[in-house]
Amino acid sequence: MDVSLTMWVLTVVVLCAFIAVDFFFGRKPHEVTLKEAGTWTIFWVVLAVLFGIGLAVFEGGTPSSEFFAGYVTEKSLSVDNLFVFVLIMTKFAVPAEYQARVLMVGVLIALVLRAAFIAAGAAMIANFSWVFYIFGAFLIWTAWKLIKEARSNDEDEEYEENRFLKMVEKRFPATDQYHGTKLWIHENGRRLITPMLIVMLAIGSTDILFALDSIPAIFGLTEDAYIVFTANAFALMGLRQLYFLIGGLLEKLVHLSYGLSVILGFIGVKLVLHALHESGVDTPEISIAVSLTVICGVLIVTTITSLYATRGERAAAKAAKASEGSGTEESADHRS
Repeated sequence: MDVSLTMWVLTVVVLCAFIAVDFFFGRKPHEVTLKEAGTWTIFWVVLAVLFGIGLAVFEGGTPSSEFFAGYVTEKSLSVDNLFVFVLIMTKFAVPAEYQARVLMVGVLIALVLRAAFIAAGAAMIANFSWVFYIFGAFLIWTAWKLIKEARSNDEDEEYEENRFLKMVEKRFPATDQYHGTKLWIHENGRRLITPMLIVMLAIGSTDILFALDSIPAIFGLTEDAYIVFTANAFALMGLRQLYFLIGGLLEKLVHLSYGLSVILGFIGVKLVLHALHESGVDTPEISIAVSLTVICGVLIVTTITSLYATRGERAAAKAAKASEGSGTEESADHRS
């Protein structure tokens, strides 16, 4: 796609306007309800679909298909990232009414970081075609790593602070308690940072690691920087609401890591084949239609198998709840 500077500026301005609206409705600290999370999640998904349809109308089917393939891939990777967000919220004991604000700032940091990664990735691809070998090999390695982590099934997994956070906490004195949404306070003549600032930095800095696999993955589906950016933006914009909407479902998606490993491995192979083709080797090219079919198919199968695998746990929990209720009634009858 030949995207003008005016179109780039217009796109960023419109996205910023939607971010401002989202922030306006969520400016007052409160515990996000399922209704609110569901409404905003539908809003962002519909907006992404309309954008993809707009690409099909004005630019043709190929850019639209590339956008949807990239959007679905980035969205699925974002869902996996929610597991880490849950660990971070638990680690820092973030009150429910402040979690939405933390995620909003985290998403904004993620957008800025990913824009920088996308610009760097596009420049590298434009000048060095061998970068596809590196991206492809990295995605295949990441896929294998995901499988190993999924098979380890570490139920006692905890969030471990990275070096950046440890440096911040070491160099800047912090309070032990939250002070609303304040990032720092003055106490006894000293300026202290609050846990709110630390957890925001944790969310934002963690996204650097997320971008290391998500950006090469989407560049494996399209080399168009505009599509890469918009697909990432739309995937991230609804992430905050999605956190509250499917928080309880995350534990049921037990096969998600396997599905993502298949997707990343598939895109990695696609990148290697493309790199070989660019080098003059007669290799088959995987079309975007095939890529979109594989990605959606894997996610559907993963979701179905996950729900099937956890059905026994749900039945056991329901039986335990019924047994507990029956025991309470018997105890009440005995007292009477």
